[in-house]
Amino acid sequence: MKQNFLKLGLAFIAVLSFNLGNAQQTSGDVGAGENIGQSSALNGTIRVIDNKGTKKFLQVQNGITLLTDVTPDGGIVSTWQLGGVLNNNTYIDATGQTFSFDGLKLAAATDPAAVVATTQSIGSNGVAIAGSGTASTDTGWTVLIRDEATGEMQKLLATDLVKSGQLTATATADGTAPALADVSIPAVYQKVWGYRNGAKLVANIDYTVVAGAVTLVPSATAPNDWVIYSGDVFEVQWIN
Repeated sequence: MKQNFLKLGLAFIAVLSFNLGNAQQTSGDVGAGENIGQSSALNGTIRVIDNKGTKKFLQVQNGITLLTDVTPDGGIVSTWQLGGVLNNNTYIDATGQTFSFDGLKLAAATDPAAVVATTQSIGSNGVAIAGSGTASTDTGWTVLIRDEATGEMQKLLATDLVKSGQLTATATADGTAPALADVSIPAVYQKVWGYRNGAKLVANIDYTVVAGAVTLVPSATAPNDWVIYSGDVFEVQWIN
């Protein structure tokens, strides 16, 4: 009986496919939509019977969408389609296997960088891919990232992938170092560059760094001897 039920369930599944010309289809035949009253007895399920007449229900959830088409000759066609709302945390174990998306569009090197982007998907026909809510009118690029602590897939603005900063300060008196502080300054010498009147200072000799600040270190010892004079302009540049 289980084998017959499995065959019956598979009979309702259509080939999963992607529509390259338009956004993903999220409703059934035009005018029909997801006709729950004709295709199922419970919301989100299809009612079937096994070879002994026992009523059972095939349910769709967690990224699978149920579509109903009432126009074909001979009856109703219900389709299970990849694409929809995840109702639960979902994990795919790719240990020892290759997991990939083929056919993804490659952005041209001449395309402008991301300006803004949101969590809302944008349908090619102006309709939200998820089938609900309002499609975003923003444009831009995001980078797919993975939180190693939870395994959750997220996206990051391309402009946030590498952040940079710059500040300048002028000495107001001989021997007095101006404050060079910004909360985004990293405590990594390879990511922080200091300049005095346009001349490069030597990291960890002419200045030191801690998270959020650069400290100037004048010296009387050759060959790294130098002093601060009133009017000296100091510049700090960094990346995160």
